[in-house]
Amino acid sequence: MFEAIAFYTFCALSLGMFLIAVTTQNILYALSSLAAGMIFVSAFFFLLGADFIGVVQIVVYTGAIMALYAFAMMFFDTQKLQKEKIENPKFLFLVTGVGALLLVLIVIAPVISSNLASIQPQIPLKEGIGNVQMIGYVLFTEFLIPFEIAAIMLLVAMIAGIVLASRMTKEIETQE
Repeated sequence: MFEAIAFYTFCALSLGMFLIAVTTQNILYALSSLAAGMIFVSAFFFLLGADFIGVVQIVVYTGAIMALYAFAMMFFDTQKLQKEKIENPKFLFLVTGVGALLLVLIVIAPVISSNLASIQPQIPLKEGIGNVQMIGYVLFTEFLIPFEIAAIMLLVAMIAGIVLASRMTKEIETQE
């Protein structure tokens, strides 16, 4: 029962965040809701017992969206972005508050109902080698070159974004 309630709650929250990301005209709202949606998607992995994948989902995808957020802050003039008027802010606050309360209750309910001392691992670990160590070993042996190429590409993109943003601010300052 708990899993079904949690699944439908996270499903509604994920779809709501992605709907906001698609329909809003403000780029900062879109990126914020996209990051929140990715965090809610990671909740599905936690429900399935894949904690490591859930954490990787948060770190990698939400981190990438935060990098996009930083680029958006550099490239767009946030003062000139379109202001969105909320029709009924009290209703929106109420729905958000109730949703957050339900989310906290769903997360805390299994902890309260179960005895923490009786938790046993589902799959026994091999002696001396854990899942994280195996992932690190494969990443830094078989996939070292693609990993380093991706890191270099991200570094070049970041430097290019900073250079372009500084050029744009210099052009704006000379026009004023």
